[in-house]
Amino acid sequence: MDKKEFVLKAVADKKALIVDVSDKIFDYAEVGFHEFKTAKLYEEVLKKEGFQVEMGVGGMPTAFKAVYGSGKPVIGFLAEYDALPELSQEGGCTMRKKAAGDNPDGHGCGHNLLGAGAMAAALAVKAYIEEHPEAGTVILFGCPSEEKGDGKAIMAREGVFDGVDAAFTWHPGDKNAIWSESTLANVSVFFNFKGVTSHAAAAPELGRSALDAAELMSVGVNYLREHIISDARVHYAYRDVGGIAPNVVQGHSRVHYFIRAPKSWQVKEIYKRVVDVAEGAAKMTGTEMTYELYAGLSDYIPNHVLSEVLHESMEEIGAPKYDEADFALASKFFHETATPDEMEAKRASLRKLFGADHMEEIEAHPLHTSIAPLVWNGKVQAGSTDVGDASYVIPTAMCTTATATLGTAAHTWQMTAHGNTEIAHKAMLNAGEAMALAALKTMESPEILKKAHDEWMVETNGEYDCPIPKEVGPRLED
Repeated sequence: MDKKEFVLKAVADKKALIVDVSDKIFDYAEVGFHEFKTAKLYEEVLKKEGFQVEMGVGGMPTAFKAVYGSGKPVIGFLAEYDALPELSQEGGCTMRKKAAGDNPDGHGCGHNLLGAGAMAAALAVKAYIEEHPEAGTVILFGCPSEEKGDGKAIMAREGVFDGVDAAFTWHPGDKNAIWSESTLANVSVFFNFKGVTSHAAAAPELGRSALDAAELMSVGVNYLREHIISDARVHYAYRDVGGIAPNVVQGHSRVHYFIRAPKSWQVKEIYKRVVDVAEGAAKMTGTEMTYELYAGLSDYIPNHVLSEVLHESMEEIGAPKYDEADFALASKFFHETATPDEMEAKRASLRKLFGADHMEEIEAHPLHTSIAPLVWNGKVQAGSTDVGDASYVIPTAMCTTATATLGTAAHTWQMTAHGNTEIAHKAMLNAGEAMALAALKTMESPEILKKAHDEWMVETNGEYDCPIPKEVGPRLED
């Protein structure tokens, strides 16, 4: 049989296992660096399937590396599995309804599916290596805490990805497409101000307000926005305002900043200027300032060569095949879970993407049933992902498949609600099939591997400057 038929059979043979793993992780819904039951499940399943599994890689208890085969080339698949806070939701339910149990968290970004889909691809390639031992090595990387923004950055910094020739991953979404756009690099930083408390009316001259310092920092950063690149984003949230009594000069404050830009070096430049603003705010108020880098990640560099192989494989496999029950559930999600304003915004977005002529069909059957053309538009998406750090050390390609109804936003209860439905299962398996086929094509083509590597060298010069300093480890306590 040809490679496509082999992959389809290999994934079909493991379908029950893959779906079971995804649904169990949906129920576990563990947030970043706390994916203990999830990591244990992967360890048990992958060992049973014949992989050599190393837990705790990169100094993170819930990270792992599962290896099968030997020799070159080495193909990696990137699995994620962390949930989001406060997004618990009963699966398949088209009204807001928390899942049973005490856990408030949920898979609002579909990472239960992401990890299991990557495992599906790894299992299929492993089956191929069993029949062709000379083909090379497959590794499934268990990557924790994508939502906190540093799992893969720490793995890259610690050399976990060293020796891998190409990597593939995917993300649940509402469309079947190659992730062809870059993403924003990002650092997450806490600024702390320490002042002197005093009675705000009787002895204000004795106080040194840490709250004033935080507010002056915000003012300074707002003025700074005019003098940084327009594609940068700086946003913040107060985490400690000192206290609740207005008649006290507040003695402590803490503010959390995100600094984003299209390239990591741009983030570092802006970060230095934000620190300068914080130091100035401390001087103006007579307070002390300290800061701590909490997390960071790099911009994603999609490898064109591997992306084209992955897109070709998606077209060969075809889009997920939904049935009438899937379309009926999708229609309920589309029409019944949005406010009027949200619905209008969703329709406007879909009209822009697909054209007004297609809206009647979309509203009747709101699932993406084709493969989007591969377009290189040079755009940078507004969000961030630590897949970027993997892409700096390995040529990497990524796709999305339609695990959810068209117009479903990530990080919402609606996305969580799709996570254990047949819609999601079909798209997850479809992603695994496409990635596995792309991996087999890549493994058996020295030309593809060389072209992908050459492109990666042009983009990165083979250099990676991790945004997280060596002394900063995973925030296991948060």
